[in-house]
Amino acid sequence: MEKSLDSYFSDILNVEYTNPNEYSPLSLAYIGDSVFDLLVKTVIVTENNKQAYKYHKEVSMLVKAEAQAKYIEYLLENDLLTEEEAWIYKRGRNTKTHSTAKNATVGQYRMATGFESLIGYLYLNRDYDRLFEITKQVLEMER
Repeated sequence: MEKSLDSYFSDILNVEYTNPNEYSPLSLAYIGDSVFDLLVKTVIVTENNKQAYKYHKEVSMLVKAEAQAKYIEYLLENDLLTEEEAWIYKRGRNTKTHSTAKNATVGQYRMATGFESLIGYLYLNRDYDRLFEITKQVLEMER
């Protein structure tokens, strides 16, 4: 019998999942950034075999703040988020950050932070169906 990824985290690494609503928006964005990056890298690497720097160039274009701002605009304009998801996004977008993106406007950076908060929330809530559905929708925008 195959184990789920969650069971590896809990059984081997002793991770105790808590309610993601208890995390700050920046904590959600912090993990959401890594989760989205891993999802995009997995998609890109499994499509074909190429040099690492070519993967990096392609992935960087898809995960940068400017792109994430476009993704959340698309999701909102097309009414593709639930009320709760939109609330999580806004909570992340409206949070004061102490850093800025290198190649994005302040508005784009805030929107990207909200997008990453949503991704982090879905991941920590273990709502993988929705996490993968949103990732698929935004990656299909780019292709």
